[in-house]
Amino acid sequence: MSNNYFRFKKFLVQQEHCAMKVCTDACLFGAYLAGKNTDFHGRPFRILDIGTGTGLLSLMLAQKFNDAIIDSVEIDESAAMQAAENFRASPWKERLSVHHRSIQRFNQSTIQLYNLIVCNPPFFENDLKSNDDKRNIALHNDALSLDELLCVIERMLTADGSFAVLLPWHRTVYFETIAAEKKLYVKEKMLVRQTPKHSYFRSMLLFCRQQTTTVEKEITISNEGNVYTNEFAALLKDYYLHL
Repeated sequence: MSNNYFRFKKFLVQQEHCAMKVCTDACLFGAYLAGKNTDFHGRPFRILDIGTGTGLLSLMLAQKFNDAIIDSVEIDESAAMQAAENFRASPWKERLSVHHRSIQRFNQSTIQLYNLIVCNPPFFENDLKSNDDKRNIALHNDALSLDELLCVIERMLTADGSFAVLLPWHRTVYFETIAAEKKLYVKEKMLVRQTPKHSYFRSMLLFCRQQTTTVEKEITISNEGNVYTNEFAALLKDYYLHL
């Protein structure tokens, strides 16, 4: 059974009321983006987290982007309340806001643009579903398709902004293709494998509006002895308690 909380060095994530709990690949995604805080075109002052869940990504980015105002959107009421609780308990509560609504409704209700938009979107399309409606919303694309997501990004991203997404590896090429149709181009691609013996299972993609040469990288989470690799530990050292 998953713990009701996950403790990081500078904040605590309560997750009892969230369908999707804190997981390693989401932590890696947050740390990867946080490590880019000096690489973006100017420091992002406004960040949008689509489908925030527990608020994990927003909290990780708030720790690194000292001046950022972060809007976190979550369609599930229980998860939105949980994220708000986590934000209030954090050192960055003044810069973090939760909006309980679909990203489509949020998009229609604001004229705000964002320097950085991040999303860990629904992973599965037309796959078998569980009896847990909240988990289905979190994992499947019924509430937000990848095409709808890109329409939101196209409207809400600043001209010099960046958009980052965590995807199953097998969805990478498809997503790159439909993103290019919206004139969003991959500037960095990080492929993720669990161990050296495993195939890639996730990809972390960083997009911009300018056509550019894609930088391709890869990272392995654990070595064959089930110990975190040096690369993984370096990214997570500011977050994980025992690194």
